[in-house]
Amino acid sequence: MRILFRLPLSYILVGCYLAAFIFSKFTGPDFLSIAWESGAVTTGPILVPFVMALGLGLASVRGDKTTEEESFGFVALTLIVPIIIVLVIGLFFTPSGGSAMEVPVLQSFSDLVALYRTNIGEYFLQIAVALLPMILLFAVFQVWKLRLKTKKILKIAAGTVYTYFGLILFLASANIGFMPDQLGAILIENVSSLTLVLVGLVIGYFVVAAEPAVFVLKRQVEEVTEGAISGRAMGIGLSAGVAISVGLAMLRVLKGLSTLYFVIPGYIVALILAFYIPPLFNSIAFDSGAVASGPLAATFMLPLAIGASEAAGGNIYTDAFGIVALVAMTPVITLSLFGLVFAVKLRLAER
Repeated sequence: MRILFRLPLSYILVGCYLAAFIFSKFTGPDFLSIAWESGAVTTGPILVPFVMALGLGLASVRGDKTTEEESFGFVALTLIVPIIIVLVIGLFFTPSGGSAMEVPVLQSFSDLVALYRTNIGEYFLQIAVALLPMILLFAVFQVWKLRLKTKKILKIAAGTVYTYFGLILFLASANIGFMPDQLGAILIENVSSLTLVLVGLVIGYFVVAAEPAVFVLKRQVEEVTEGAISGRAMGIGLSAGVAISVGLAMLRVLKGLSTLYFVIPGYIVALILAFYIPPLFNSIAFDSGAVASGPLAATFMLPLAIGASEAAGGNIYTDAFGIVALVAMTPVITLSLFGLVFAVKLRLAER
């Protein structure tokens, strides 16, 4: 609808985030962080490439001067709308109980192998269910409209197979073989508060560098902007932003600060900057937040915060949840500042 009616993304985002801020006032505190978390965790390695490609394709059909601007911004909307929906759910439901995560006791390597063998089957089914609708959709369009050549079909099929087995191995290893929740408890019990924040900064910097969807975003941004934003500069900016967000999240775990103390000022700054930077940069900035908060952030950072919060005797709903929401926020501000610098340089060059 935004492309069809040529609606500015900045106005849509202002309306959506204003609604989210209002609902946050009435949602229970234990549900608040979960709601702001929900938008960030919906954007992963399947959704981002699919939705970004859809946006690029739809915008290119028009072929006018706004094509580049409107080809981004799809992912940004897939982040904020789920937040609003879950905030509304929070008006009627209140979570109860503690963490349900269980760390198995492993005595030998054979125990680890047995653990994988017992649990990996469910991931074969989960990823198949996730990929099947898109494969069927592609098959329909191939027969009806695309009619791609056999060589192209084989390349797409090979990529799909890589995606399928890659996601299975990633999810199985993250959920079975890696215990970030235990790591968080060990850190909180054995190191100082400052060290925990510093560990969060370091982990945040390197986690986003390995996010699968970030590679897609960096390549497409560099192509569309014709090198005005290099992939390398964007990668450093995203890593720095996520590092700060994870450090702030560890501070929240230690001090019990509300997510809104960071989310509301942060997004207000980003929305104000949206009116002073080129529309293309605005779309890229809000997309980058959703992309940076992918499966690595959700799988590793959130359990790390939960483990630290439980070991510190805090409330995981108010203290631990919200870390992925912060991971989604700081890259938006970072990329908006990129756009502000670009706009200033452009005006100086015109003068």
